[in-house]
Amino acid sequence: MAGSQYEQVLARLREASEILKLDPGIYKILAEPERTLETSLPVVMDDGRIEVFQGYRCQHSTARGPAKGGVRFALDVCLDEVKALASWMTWKCAVVGIPYGGAKGGVCVDPTKLSKNELMRLTKRYAYAIAPIIGPEKDIPAPDMGTNAEIMGWFMDSYSAVVGTLSPGVVTGKPISLGGSLGRREATGRGVMVTTRELLSVLGVSPQGMTCAVQGFGNVGSVAAEIAHGMGMKVVAVSDISGGLYNPAGLDIPAIVKHAAEHTVIAGYSAPGVTAISNAELLELDVELLIPAALQSQIVESNADRIKAKYIVEGANGPTSAEADKILEKKGIICVPDILANAGGVTGSYFEWVQNLQNFYWTETEVNTRLDNIMAKAFHEVWDFSKKLNLSLRTGAYMLAINKVSEAIRMRGIYP
Repeated sequence: MAGSQYEQVLARLREASEILKLDPGIYKILAEPERTLETSLPVVMDDGRIEVFQGYRCQHSTARGPAKGGVRFALDVCLDEVKALASWMTWKCAVVGIPYGGAKGGVCVDPTKLSKNELMRLTKRYAYAIAPIIGPEKDIPAPDMGTNAEIMGWFMDSYSAVVGTLSPGVVTGKPISLGGSLGRREATGRGVMVTTRELLSVLGVSPQGMTCAVQGFGNVGSVAAEIAHGMGMKVVAVSDISGGLYNPAGLDIPAIVKHAAEHTVIAGYSAPGVTAISNAELLELDVELLIPAALQSQIVESNADRIKAKYIVEGANGPTSAEADKILEKKGIICVPDILANAGGVTGSYFEWVQNLQNFYWTETEVNTRLDNIMAKAFHEVWDFSKKLNLSLRTGAYMLAINKVSEAIRMRGIYP
């Protein structure tokens, strides 16, 4: 079963629910989102014509708190994708123990084809369209693929205009000057490396000299690669949408980060010993640690048997299919799942939201220390639970998350 992304989510939910012997009624609740909104977004373009874009917001669960999840601007955004990503957010928040449920949203658009003014008008129209179902105590969006801090600032302004009061807590990932949190941009990549550090610690493996490949060089992958480099790992390959770089002797990650900041992509970077490599080739390199931090469905049934890494720590959402999981398990590859490994982003967003609500702001050191504590604690909870029941880390993480959400549903009761 390759199936849709949402079918992939349900496959994981079914597997964990069967082991848990979950009440069938609770399963039915968790298998469908609480609420989905589809909206048509008319935008006046720079030349005066009107274009209409399709937008979505899905709230999977609010059993444990307000819904939380990013907003994507991409051509492949569709209802199936936002439902899948909203579900993952529910499990992610539960795994790390922050008081949110899952949501996701997006607009079907290529943001690179819009002028800055067109992008601002689209963002403000989208915020206006979903305003009835969002809010600091209902649903808090954040940046995701194709969106950034500036777009979140526009979003906050539009929502604030609708409700008639400045409302920084409606969205996270904002510019610092508008109530954003220090350390928020790096939080996902930092969380990936906290879980990596804890994994190596429980295995008794030193990161010094460990070979590592990172697929994806955006906010998540670049930060993870920098921290891995700082831990003494030999990062031999990185890639982004423009292609990949490989050097078996190790790459100069700070230099590549500088190049990417100046050119937006890693294409064009050159240094002695560095050769070009494709995203597909990167996944199959003979390295100890693989960090897929790009898109979903990268490790699938057709290539899983060729994966040589000993450890996979998922920086992206859903990079490994349910079918590939079985193959990786048979090969003895340890995989730290996305709902644990990349939960640093939503944890950082939670910190921003808390600061907004209190109107009291923390130092970057305070943010990073709190993030480290939460991610390390969550890793050990999943590790201990999984080892005790002889489960994969993914199944263990899902079971813990489902337990927490189903317990909240049971304790609250069904209304009315």
